[in-house]
Amino acid sequence: MLAERFQISKPDDPRVAPYTSIREKDLTSGHGGRFIVEGKVTLETLLRRSRFAVESLFLCETRLEPLSEILAHVPANVPVYVAPQDVMDAVAGFPMHRGVLACGMKGDTTADAPRVLGDLAQEPPLPSTLLMLSDLSNHDNVGACFRNAAAFGADAVLLDAQCCDPLYRKAIRVSSGSTLWLPFAQGGSGPEMVRAARDAGYTVWAMTPRADAAPLASLPVPDKLAVLLGAEGPGLPDDLIASAVPVRIPMSGGFDSINVATAGAVALAHVFAARA
Repeated sequence: MLAERFQISKPDDPRVAPYTSIREKDLTSGHGGRFIVEGKVTLETLLRRSRFAVESLFLCETRLEPLSEILAHVPANVPVYVAPQDVMDAVAGFPMHRGVLACGMKGDTTADAPRVLGDLAQEPPLPSTLLMLSDLSNHDNVGACFRNAAAFGADAVLLDAQCCDPLYRKAIRVSSGSTLWLPFAQGGSGPEMVRAARDAGYTVWAMTPRADAAPLASLPVPDKLAVLLGAEGPGLPDDLIASAVPVRIPMSGGFDSINVATAGAVALAHVFAARA
């Protein structure tokens, strides 16, 4: 049974209120814990692989036919709102060239690090990799970190409370939808996050450009490893580096840093290759 479709002819239709001015607001911090997905790739992930419930879809009428195969996976109880391009643009607050939006429900994503680590502990005793993020406030960087974690086989991502929400629209899009299915937990402080990982038996690598840190390739890869990344610019604070194993990525002279997501990709790719 196909999901029912509803025509939207006015921008102020209350049925599409969650989609109003989505550039200016972050639904994840209110509005019942909703989040917005934008684009075909992330919509397909939301419908086929996501661990989150779908509340509704909002599509430009010209996208119905091209998306027909994907729309077959919309649950029958999920409404599909359809509008002309100009109405959709007016609702969203900017030109919606992709013409594809969906609203999901966060549900219970308040699980702390110990709970996620406890879930991982129930898995078979295989090598396990975590990516841990501290104080990342840029949605592009958080989304890219998730995409790298998914690409290089990380089992989960832990974020402290200072990080931006990985279910923000832009972070979801940059992550190529991986924030919708890759297990994550957010909350607490950086030291609490590191302590929880260490208590669960993980070795924590604190990525830093410090000259006295161990070169990445010089270290054996432990079975249970957490790669810790800090904010773009200031990097990790001294207390977090001191609580872990400082690790650096060797670079050419006169240059000591790269984008935080790129650093994470280099470290995770090294771990992935070492375990292959």
